[in-house]
Amino acid sequence: MIVLSRPLLPRREWLLDPNVTFLNHGSFGGVPRALLSAQRRLQQRMERNPTKFLLYELGAALRGAATRLAHFVGGSGMDYVFVENATAGCNTVLCSVRFSRGDEILITDHCYPAVHNAAEFIASRTGARVTEAKVPFPLMDSAEIVAAVDKKLGSRTRLVILDHVTSPTAVVFPVHELTSLCHKAGAKVLIDGAHAPGMLGLNVPSIDADWYVGNCHKWLMAPKGSGFLWMSPVRRNEVHPLVISHYYKKSVVDEFDWVGTRDPTPWLCVPAAIQLHQRMGGPGLRERNSILARKAAVLLARAWKTAQGSASDLIGSMATVQLPIREVSNSHHAHSLRTLLLTKHLIDVAIIAFNGILWARISAHAYNSFEDYERLADAVPKAILN
Repeated sequence: MIVLSRPLLPRREWLLDPNVTFLNHGSFGGVPRALLSAQRRLQQRMERNPTKFLLYELGAALRGAATRLAHFVGGSGMDYVFVENATAGCNTVLCSVRFSRGDEILITDHCYPAVHNAAEFIASRTGARVTEAKVPFPLMDSAEIVAAVDKKLGSRTRLVILDHVTSPTAVVFPVHELTSLCHKAGAKVLIDGAHAPGMLGLNVPSIDADWYVGNCHKWLMAPKGSGFLWMSPVRRNEVHPLVISHYYKKSVVDEFDWVGTRDPTPWLCVPAAIQLHQRMGGPGLRERNSILARKAAVLLARAWKTAQGSASDLIGSMATVQLPIREVSNSHHAHSLRTLLLTKHLIDVAIIAFNGILWARISAHAYNSFEDYERLADAVPKAILN
């Protein structure tokens, strides 16, 4: 039986400020004490003998971590390399794909802003252009997502960047269907799965994309800096790391595994993060978080007499709810309200301006309970009237 009236695990398992209601796991994650201790042990091991660790042990350790990751999210460990985060992974692919003048990079208006910027930067240097599919929001049917992307696909579309779970709007996209659609149009597909590992049941190769990037520091709770890039076997030799170093033109795995001196311990903690995720219930944890996010969204929409951002079947462990503000709003208003909620009401929640409307993007993880969202429901009207 899934219990939402109390946390799945006590807050003391994290370093989170006990005085703050933390509803923003989706932005930066939160690392449990156990995983911070595991990382510290790895760092101490590295510093006891840096030469031995970095030159003789690291390669095998990274490949072992990649193999464990592959067991969790599908495929072969040799198709996974580690990057700092999903944005770095998207930049890696964008910098590796060859674009010609007039080619199109297709994104949606729900795209993560940093990835949008990266696409614009590459387009400006190659003569390509960025096109944008307008996906309706609020969103009640995944068919609207497919239709919006289909409408913008053209003969010059070379790369389509799709979110698995959108950051600003918390919508789970039908990536299998979208990838098939784009491939039929002759376009390559990059999936930004920043939020998916640990939030959704995931089999990356089954999506059939060309590239997939993800974060382990969000819903898997690994230390920050633990992103990954999956490459379809037919695309492996098309990609190089952002830093070209000693192993250029060797194997793609060698190129990514060593680009110079850096702290590899976040990646080496991924197996421990997966183990903790599974010990906390694995599929049961993901289901519990999703149910909590959905029920919290219903609570907030009723309390504020507003709308939810999407239908329940498009929600993972995050959800968006419209705030009770009638005026057209922008990112400045969003930041001001977010700051007020944090400083005066001690509630950390993402406030998003999307299409001139302010939305609360709530997250649900093991340390959250339904009471947290009741507190937010009460605080928002007071903050707005402040």
